[in-house]
Amino acid sequence: MKHKLSITILLLSIFLATQFIGLFVVNAYTPITITNPQTGETIHSPTNDLPFGLQTPDDEQPGFYNLIFAFIFAIAIIFILMKYKWKTVIRLWFLAVTILALAISLYAFLKMSHYQLLTTNCSLIALAIAIPLASLKIFKPNVYSHNLTELLIYPGIAAVFIPILLRPTATTFIGKIWPITTLLILISLYDAWAVWKSGIMQKMAKFQMNELKIFGGLMIPSASKKVKDEIKNIKQKYRGKKIPKKIKNKKFKVNLAILGGGDIIFPIITAGVFLRTFGLIPALFVTAGAFIALTYLFAITKKDKAYPAMPYITTGILVAIILAKLTVI
Repeated sequence: MKHKLSITILLLSIFLATQFIGLFVVNAYTPITITNPQTGETIHSPTNDLPFGLQTPDDEQPGFYNLIFAFIFAIAIIFILMKYKWKTVIRLWFLAVTILALAISLYAFLKMSHYQLLTTNCSLIALAIAIPLASLKIFKPNVYSHNLTELLIYPGIAAVFIPILLRPTATTFIGKIWPITTLLILISLYDAWAVWKSGIMQKMAKFQMNELKIFGGLMIPSASKKVKDEIKNIKQKYRGKKIPKKIKNKKFKVNLAILGGGDIIFPIITAGVFLRTFGLIPALFVTAGAFIALTYLFAITKKDKAYPAMPYITTGILVAIILAKLTVI
């Protein structure tokens, strides 16, 4: 096992909590259909629409292909920005995405509130909460603000992309799931290439953490007992005194346990598609498959080696989909 058991359990717990929050947020934006008792006409209620004027394409096929193109375009832009070290642009990009994603998730919780003040002004309230949280995360990061906001960021992003991957007019099981399964396989192939072959994923992570002081994913630092004791002794020695600059700037070795944002969001998107298409139980199958696969990966990892999580997570999800089809769908 690459990390201490306590750190591994914490990572898995945050991952699982984010998946459940994702299902809640997705369900909050599931459209409600209303049937007119007199005419029999079925209409869509705008109650559960995405906030801030966000809309998804009506045409199914172009929506999926546009999504693939959007991912490729976004990755290319990130590489260009990293190459020329346009750090301010990247930070502002991260800030904008973080604010929007947090606001979408917060909006889902606020509109479920029974307090009229919250339900009538929830879009403004969501933004008012999201902006300082995102600013703290990007410009004044710490381990708590970073990881706690991650719980809401990926559900918010997933809520935007899930409708693009739905196939309500499909009449077969394969027809309904082919976009999301194709996306999972493509992302897994890219993840394996980016980690095992090119090393791009490691370079991106190092650039984010070293140059930008931010990271798109979970990040939990831990230190050895020796380092902790040394820091404790320094604090005791200079309690109430000014710490010398040489001591203050001393670097300590800290281990980082990380899990990329893609490894968190794609299981949420997949579970969300199954929630909207087949119901809660099949969606929970997907979540369980992803969680078991990630647990297995953490169990077999070795120190000083990088692993692409998506091939393992996708395998777990596909096995879960087969089991769900055989038992509950």
